[in-house]
Amino acid sequence: MLFEPFNLAGIKLKNRIVRSATYEKRADEDGFVTDSLIEFYRILTEGGSGLIITGNALVHPSGRTITQMLCIHSDIYINGLARLTEAVHELGGVIFLQLVHGGRQSLPILLGGEMPLAPSAVYDPSTKVMPRQMTDSEIWEMIDAFADASRRARLAGFDGVQIHGAHGYLISEFLSPHTNRREDYWGGDEERRFHFLEEVYKAMRGEVGDDFPLIIKMNADDMLDAGLKPQEALRIARRLEALGIDAIEVSGGMYESGKKTARLDIIKPEDEAYFRDSSRLFKSFLNIPVILVGGIRSRSIMEDILQKGDADLVSLSRPLIREPDLPERMRMGKERADCISCNGCMNFKKLDVVRCVQLGE
Repeated sequence: MLFEPFNLAGIKLKNRIVRSATYEKRADEDGFVTDSLIEFYRILTEGGSGLIITGNALVHPSGRTITQMLCIHSDIYINGLARLTEAVHELGGVIFLQLVHGGRQSLPILLGGEMPLAPSAVYDPSTKVMPRQMTDSEIWEMIDAFADASRRARLAGFDGVQIHGAHGYLISEFLSPHTNRREDYWGGDEERRFHFLEEVYKAMRGEVGDDFPLIIKMNADDMLDAGLKPQEALRIARRLEALGIDAIEVSGGMYESGKKTARLDIIKPEDEAYFRDSSRLFKSFLNIPVILVGGIRSRSIMEDILQKGDADLVSLSRPLIREPDLPERMRMGKERADCISCNGCMNFKKLDVVRCVQLGE
């Protein structure tokens, strides 16, 4: 099944392997596309992934989490992003843009010293920062920012957009009872915690129309005692399906929960696909495609996931940093990725670009 075509919201994918959104550190300091970034995506496209999702693109300057990340918070970025999509399409690839606001995980040093915005003022021990609770007008401003970014993505030629609703960034923060402690329209119970994402989705759909794929990456589990759990995450997913979301990528964790999102030392088959139980839960109740990410390394595991109906597509991040042509290698018979899950590629500050440190310079 892995190398059978798949129809995702009217777009034909040549196989069921997704390149999960992965920070590249190849945009320039102002967030513009560079020749290095375009060449990086050319190599990924030639490597054979059925769908490529870009590293997260910033929808508003107040949400920056790292340097040299793609930006899409102004029309001035459209032309450069169009160069990127043209390069991928010339090679027959399919590419979605991931949209993000960092919320409380944004860093003051990247915000001109300003405190990051969040649904509630809940201290983040991972960044050692107390964010500022957003006002109602700021919330609507961020909703408009996501909508405007989706319009730009379509103008730039992307085949679709992924909303980053996972890993403790702004949308994830609104959904989580740990980070959203408001008592107004935007929080206080499960239904109200969903309102921000609901309004974001509606605003985006209003900008891009019904024929443009909108998918989401979301946490099934925050991996915190007071955080989002799988059953509530499933109810969120069902609300999204009712609204018209085209697919859901299942993940988990946030900065505060440690490295449980990208686990170390995935050596044995039983270490792989650590969000599989959650994707199986989602598949049991949803009629839209479910994408599973998280420590998937072996072709046999991928085939098992698909054949047992635990997901419709499988998503890879770290293995494609080491082997961007892994899908093509697996199509030719390779069983397992070379990635050893050391997480050296995530040592962003010390790397010139995101790359596999095991391969050397």
